[in-house]
Amino acid sequence: MSACSSRHSWMVLYIALLVTLVSQSEGGCQDTGLCCIGQNQSCITEDWRKDHSYGECYCDQACKTTSDCCHDYDLACPAVSCVVSEWSMWSGCLEPCKPTMHTRQRQVIQEAHNRGEPCPSLHQTAGCAEYHDQHGPCLQFLVPALITTGGYGSARKKREILDNITGYCVEFKLTSLTADCQRSFSLHTRWMRYLKEGHQVCVECQPPALAQGQRYCSGDGENMGQDSMSLQWQAVGNSRCRGLWRRVRRRDSCSCPTVHSFLFI
Repeated sequence: MSACSSRHSWMVLYIALLVTLVSQSEGGCQDTGLCCIGQNQSCITEDWRKDHSYGECYCDQACKTTSDCCHDYDLACPAVSCVVSEWSMWSGCLEPCKPTMHTRQRQVIQEAHNRGEPCPSLHQTAGCAEYHDQHGPCLQFLVPALITTGGYGSARKKREILDNITGYCVEFKLTSLTADCQRSFSLHTRWMRYLKEGHQVCVECQPPALAQGQRYCSGDGENMGQDSMSLQWQAVGNSRCRGLWRRVRRRDSCSCPTVHSFLFI
């Protein structure tokens, strides 16, 4: 037998042996049904790895970090992102006749697996105030002036207003504010970071916020009879975000800019 024929025979035998070994191996993640959470040393099999080497490979989440996943890990263990429900309706204010909070929740429908996107926040709070309790309309004014973002206006629940009372806007110049306004990072308080000393802001007095039996919003300076007065204000949702502003003018027709537009509560 020639050397060439001998070499060819050994090559055929080697390939046949390799095929036999591979066919007798345990198989990858999909064949073995392995797909483990976290780091699991027992979640191991024998098959080709992603780096094209053959040997022990893993089907646990940690293999993505240690680079020893079986070649079919992504196919057998696809990333599944968290899925959550829609937000619930906002709850009522925690207490009537005072600045307080209300809440809403959502539920987890599908937990995240295999490094899928984690679940977002499931709980939100926001500032609110109710003007009626079980005995009827609130008898005391909310002082200092309580404000929230203008974006709250479209979702605000309108109470019944008699005599076709309409709202108005008041322009103020911010003369001072606490540092806590800039530390408001949650979704429902982030608007407070737009408050800057020296800026002129526009605050709308909508009918639901009118002082009981009056045609003005509590704390807006309307009942004091003159502009250029220094008044207190407080942001609803972060009681430590407060300060002073000077009343500039009242506008019966509101055209407040988007960024510096707020509402009386």
